[in-house]
Amino acid sequence: MSGFTFWDILWNLILAARWTIVLSLVTFVFGSVVGLSILFMRISRGLFTRSLAKFYIEIFQGTPLLMQLFLAFFGLALFGIDVPAWLAATLGLTLWSASFFAEIWRGCVQAVSDGQREASASLGLGWYQTQIYVVFPQAILLSIPPTVGFLVQIVKATALTSIIGFTDLLKAGSVISNNTFEPFLVYGLVALLYFLLCWPLSLSSFHIERKLNGTSGN
Repeated sequence: MSGFTFWDILWNLILAARWTIVLSLVTFVFGSVVGLSILFMRISRGLFTRSLAKFYIEIFQGTPLLMQLFLAFFGLALFGIDVPAWLAATLGLTLWSASFFAEIWRGCVQAVSDGQREASASLGLGWYQTQIYVVFPQAILLSIPPTVGFLVQIVKATALTSIIGFTDLLKAGSVISNNTFEPFLVYGLVALLYFLLCWPLSLSSFHIERKLNGTSGN
């Protein structure tokens, strides 16, 4: 293994996994902010605003994430703007994840029964007051399991950023594999580390959903 022990390989992969975690968290935070803005546009009463939000969602959900990362990394370079790999990765993943967050949360907003809105109207609440005080609190509770579940997709999607030069877990695995000539071992450990990152999130989403369903059932 060219002087690399098993523990050397594992330790270097763990160090690289830190950047996968950081990128996932940054994407989650910024994607949530942008996604919330798109959600407000998507459920607004203005036709143009709704259409603009729908167009954004269709563009980013209807095109490959890898293409979006290429455009973020190479597209601005055409205008003489040098974009670091970490910035392009953050931008690409943020805009991509925002489109899914917006739709996930819109589904949760629509899941709140119309009776709740009608009751709010009968109490004299306006559209905005109904959304803020009646709909959103219930939608937030409903959105927790799918939001946590989508975080798993974000973690896995960070692997694509290795194509544009971001040193994440998969990129580190590729470099180590080329130096050790042990691809089965290296990529096996990479897969294991991805599983260890994603499995607790999947488990958390499942337990939260069961708990909420149990609560609603009572």
